[in-house]
Amino acid sequence: MNWISNYVRPRINSIFSRREVPENLWTKCDECGTMLFHRELADNLNVCTNCGHHMAITPRERFKALFDGGVFSEVKVPEPIADPLNFRDQKKYVDRIKEARRKTSEKEAMLVAEGEIGRTKIVAAGQDFSFMAGSMGMYVGNAIIAAAERAVKLKCPLVLFSAAGGARMQEGILSLMQMPRTTVAVEMLKEAGLPYIVVLTHPTTGGVTASYAMLGDVQIAEPNALICFAGPRVIEQTIREKLPEGFQRAEYLLDHGMLDRVTPRGKLRDELIGITRMLMGMEPAVMGDLPAPATPEPAAAKEAVATKGEKAETPAAQPAPAAPKAETPKK
Repeated sequence: MNWISNYVRPRINSIFSRREVPENLWTKCDECGTMLFHRELADNLNVCTNCGHHMAITPRERFKALFDGGVFSEVKVPEPIADPLNFRDQKKYVDRIKEARRKTSEKEAMLVAEGEIGRTKIVAAGQDFSFMAGSMGMYVGNAIIAAAERAVKLKCPLVLFSAAGGARMQEGILSLMQMPRTTVAVEMLKEAGLPYIVVLTHPTTGGVTASYAMLGDVQIAEPNALICFAGPRVIEQTIREKLPEGFQRAEYLLDHGMLDRVTPRGKLRDELIGITRMLMGMEPAVMGDLPAPATPEPAAAKEAVATKGEKAETPAAQPAPAAPKAETPKK
């Protein structure tokens, strides 16, 4: 028996062999390079715990953190024609849609849901940048119209989270036609006197910025989000000048009057609750539930209870003992 090959070598290999570790346990921050554990990152809503950098988050994860108890119901969106132009570049458009659905497990680039935040009924729509860069196609146009119609029916605010690279080129002029369609949907809300709040996330560019993303009654953005029509690189190449630092970022636009607020993701829910209730003319949100005060009993009921108690305390009259029988004398 060769004990070196049969015992020592397997023992050494078992000690020094690498254990298989799933690839999605750690995420590297794009801003500071810190390695973040996936649970810690998810608990912090995909915000770096070291530098506060806001990473991408899907609409479904965002809605779970936004709505009360993470409970919401999806709003049905009409299905458009799958490939109206039979478009093909390096891949067929239909194949690109299938691949995006496989990677994201979502039907399209926008999710519409309804629920309550702080016991306030709202309709929310969120774009998914991981689905073909959140590009605006016919489905996105239908989704915004469906969200606006649902908000008008329920008489509640519409909150929209934008994240897009612009119009979807595979649908050509049909994607550009979503700009006036979505503008009309926003006008429906304004005519009904309902608030339309837009939260701009990184990045929001192109035709989305030129239409529904900048038409809100209140414009909020997440920190350091890129918000523009043409990107800074294109502008620098066109004018051949160096742009100022932070150009087209959320803080820059806030300083120049294009935004109302720049709010971190962790504080966004409380801010949306306060804004929606204020615009709807409602009282401030209840931060906690207290037990209802005991209702005072009427005087007549108290007297009846007291009388009943006195009767219960009075011992019942016991029957008198029977007289003993006289014994009959024996003869």
